[in-house]
Amino acid sequence: MSGLSDKVKGTVSKVKGEIKDQIGNAIDNPKLQAKGKLDKLKGQAQKGIGNAKDRFEHRNDHKE
Repeated sequence: MSGLSDKVKGTVSKVKGEIKDQIGNAIDNPKLQAKGKLDKLKGQAQKGIGNAKDRFEHRNDHKE
């Protein structure tokens, strides 16, 4: 399975996190901001996993 699904999930998490962060900032809600920052970090990690899976698959494709 390719890392595409991880990349998509990561992008969605980053977008949700950015929205939460911005709304939390706008309404002065530090808890919401913190949740948003956590979602953004989660998204970055998911995208990184997707990229690693793609590199691994690409490397294995050339070995065959």
